[in-house]
Amino acid sequence: MDWVKIIHLLCVMGWMTSIFAVPRALIYWKREWARLGEFGPLGDLTYRLYRFSAGLGVIAALTGLWLGWSWGFAPWVWVKLGLVALLALHYGLTGRMVARARQGTFRESDLFLRIFNEISVFGVIAILWVVVVKPF
Repeated sequence: MDWVKIIHLLCVMGWMTSIFAVPRALIYWKREWARLGEFGPLGDLTYRLYRFSAGLGVIAALTGLWLGWSWGFAPWVWVKLGLVALLALHYGLTGRMVARARQGTFRESDLFLRIFNEISVFGVIAILWVVVVKPF
């Protein structure tokens, strides 16, 4: 069971790296696109980071479900799963922005991307609180 927890935490850390970094990287990718007029190295790195972290997110979700099952899906686990689902929605929206950026379409302002980036931080704080405190 400890190995499942270790794999879960490792994959969560990798997924969180992308969740925190990609919206901010989109700001710089947008500036690079405006300067170069084409897909440059920053765009390639941002796309690769997003794509790589998708696999980590899947492994994190599967090991998280395994752990939740082993704990009998206590009420706090259901709250965590709901919060993780919201974070996955955030990740999916980020993916849509990355897909548009690959085509040279940047709809979101820098301010929107900065705020969007910080929303995920509050989501992670809520998840950590539920996991540590187990209020239910």
